[in-house]
Amino acid sequence: MTQTIGIIGSGLVGGAVARLAVDAGYRVVLSNSRGPETIAHLIAELGPLARAGTVDEAIAAGDIVALPLPLANFEALPADKLAGKVVIDQTNYYPEFWRNTELDNAELTSSELVQRHLRGSLVVKALHNLDWNHMYSNARPKGDPGRTTMPIAGNDAAAKERVTQFLEAVGYDVVDAGPLAESWRIEPETPIYFWPYAPAVPDGLTADEQKSAYLGHPVPPVSPDAARKMIDSAVRTSPVGGTLAAMPPAHVAIFMDLASGNTVQK
Repeated sequence: MTQTIGIIGSGLVGGAVARLAVDAGYRVVLSNSRGPETIAHLIAELGPLARAGTVDEAIAAGDIVALPLPLANFEALPADKLAGKVVIDQTNYYPEFWRNTELDNAELTSSELVQRHLRGSLVVKALHNLDWNHMYSNARPKGDPGRTTMPIAGNDAAAKERVTQFLEAVGYDVVDAGPLAESWRIEPETPIYFWPYAPAVPDGLTADEQKSAYLGHPVPPVSPDAARKMIDSAVRTSPVGGTLAAMPPAHVAIFMDLASGNTVQK
């Protein structure tokens, strides 16, 4: 039986997850807060395995529900409707955009905060530590020497196994980083966050050349052993959370272009 991935959020990250899922033979129900009619063009690109729906429809249809959302939006998620669902938490904590005292004090991880709100759901942290540009292009079939490894974390073993099966099907090996209380090991400012999945950009390029190189250069794969070592070597950061200044400059430039409405060539 073909599984369905419900996606709440149809932006660049949500679109990348949808493309991965469709290419692997999953059905997709993609949603956003603006309504199904606003993503008709994306659904047309994705093909017959994808359809647009309301948030409630994406949740109801999803065997797994992905959250490619800003962390600040977590409280708007309908916890009652998501009860019993396996939920992929793709959020990250960036205090320059939104602050939370419990996170700042390291009382919780960001995924524990999401899990507390989604008290009846089975939250798994995954697909959060690389950008939309490379989430799709980095995927490789099993046995491909370029196949890379992604970390996950969660409290429920069966839920982690289902997310692992999904990630393996769409093109990634998987390493388990432990429960949600340990998910700080794969959050911003840790060794396995973002930089291992970003291409090396040569020095001496113009800003536009840097963006083109960042989007087009291949990314060396991360082996399961290397991923495990990065997870185990992580030190909990203080202050907690990521900053744009710590991201690859070309990624930040593309992000700022998008935020300002400028066109970015891909």
